Formats: sequence, structure tokens, C-alpha cells
Amino acid sequence: MGGGMFLTAVLLVAGIIILFKTVRMVPQGYEWTVERFGKYTHTLDPGLHFLIPVVYGVGRKVNMMEQVLDVPSQDVITKDNAVVKVDGVVFFQVLDAAKAAYEVSNLEIAMIALVQTNIRTVIGSMDLDESLSGREAINAQLLNVVDHATNPWGVKVTRIEIRDIQPPRDLVDAMARQMKAERDRRAVILEAEGHRQSEILRAEGEKQAAILEAEGQKEAAFREAEARERLAEAEAKATQMVSEAIAQGDVQAINYFVAQKYVEAFEKLATAPNQKFVLMPMESSGIIGSIAGIAELAKDALGKQQSAPRGGNQPPPPRPTFPAGS
Repeated sequence: MGGGMFLTAVLLVAGIIILFKTVRMVPQGYEWTVERFGKYTHTLDPGLHFLIPVVYGVGRKVNMMEQVLDVPSQDVITKDNAVVKVDGVVFFQVLDAAKAAYEVSNLEIAMIALVQTNIRTVIGSMDLDESLSGREAINAQLLNVVDHATNPWGVKVTRIEIRDIQPPRDLVDAMARQMKAERDRRAVILEAEGHRQSEILRAEGEKQAAILEAEGQKEAAFREAEARERLAEAEAKATQMVSEAIAQGDVQAINYFVAQKYVEAFEKLATAPNQKFVLMPMESSGIIGSIAGIAELAKDALGKQQSAPRGGNQPPPPRPTFPAGS
């Protein structure tokens, strides 16, 4: 009786184990490889599957979702012999579960080693300044190389990002001093350019002012010459008119002409700036006589105008009157 119950219990346990080995449920986002006596046969997709126990078994459970892999920090020597610490992250996705399971022993360790090696290669071919400012170029080169290298493993590398490039502290201080010196140099250059521009503008203004002043002087000289020319023409015309009057027997024109010149000369003498007082070696009655001659000339002209319509005999011309003392 006791032996029968033990055998029943053993068979029950064996049945439960066989049932679990037969019925397999693959979760979403995973794929399982199936092996027959240790050899890969096919891959199980997400869902419910049945396997023959003992003959078939589950080999590897592969994550088919996109995964993130941290790349540890490492020291890298740049082209100009600067030592920097570099780390990053890798985004990848398994596309072929069988290749990922059987083409490489440890997928994550292999990918980390591959990325670190290529980081040293890419950054080692760049200067420090280029590596600090060209992360996009570094990421693109790494992605191209690593994705091509992991293709036989059934893996698609979607993105590689350099997370940090950290130079040594003394190098950072030297870069800060260099940046400050460069900014100071630019400030000096900008200040010099501003001063140069202001000098150019001031010189241009002075040039324009000199040109305008010269043009003004030229115009004034032209106007003055034109005035002198007109004055000379008037003088010539007046002289001609006096000559014609004398030729016609009108001696009063001589009195007018001489009196006008006399008054003008006396005016210039009186208004000269270098004279403090004026010595007059002539009698003042000369000027009065000249003015009287002008008045007599005006009366004579008025008398001619009044007697001209009557047609009577013309009186004889008066004798010319000259200023006293001349």
C-alpha cells in the first residue's frame, strides 16, 4: 500500500514536470531559441508553444527590445598627446535572436569592448580642440564602424553618444587662460577698428569741410571779380558819358565827376583802419565847393528840362567850378 502511493506521487510529479516542459509561453519582447539534443533548430516567437520534453529544450532567451548599454570611462590620448577621459552610451536592438545567441559568447561585453576600441581610434586621430567641438562627427564615425562590425551578430546599433570628454585639470586651466587671452585680443582689435573708423570718418568730414570752404571761397572770389568787373564797366561808362558831355560843351559834367572822386578819396582816407587822426592840408571849403558844383549841375540840368519845350535861345554854358585849393 505504501509503495503504491509513493509510485503515484512520483508519477504525478513527473507528469507536472513534463507538462511544464511541454507547454512554453514566450513573453512579448522576447524570443527563445529551441535546441534538439543541444543543437539549434528554430526560434519561438512571443506566445504559447508546445515542445516535446527531453527531445526539445529552450536554449537562449533573447531580449528583442531596444537596449541601452553604458560604456565605462577610459583614458584616451588625442593626436596632440592630450589625455582625456571619455565615456558614452550605446543604443542597440537584436534583430536575429539565433545570431545574437550563437555568433558571440557575451553580446554586451563584446559590444562594450568594440565601442571602447573604436573610441580610442577615432579620438586618437583628432586634436583636443577638434575632439571637444566635434562630438557629432565622432558619434557618426563610431556608429558607422560599430554597426558594421556587429551586423554578423544580428544586432542593429541605432545610436552611439559620447557622454563626456573630460581633459585634465591643468589642461582645463590652460584652455581657460587661452580663451581669456583670445577674448582680450578680440576686444583690442575691435577697439582699434573703432578708433580707426572714427579717424577715417573725422578725416572724411574735414576733407568735405575743406572742399566746401574752397568752393565757397571760389564762389566768393568769382562774385567779387564779377562785382569789380561791373564797377569797372560802370566807371568806364561814366567816364565815357562825361567825355561825351564835355565834347558837347557841357562843362558841368567835369565838376560832377571831379567832386565825386574827391568825396570818395576823402571817405577812404577818413575810414582807413591804420589812421588814428587825419591831417588835412586843404581847406574844408573845397568839399563845400564841390558840393556846390554838384548842386549847380543839378540846377542847370533842371533848367534845361524846363526850357527845352519852349525852343528859346540857350544860355551860354557856365564856367567849370573846381574845389578850392585843388
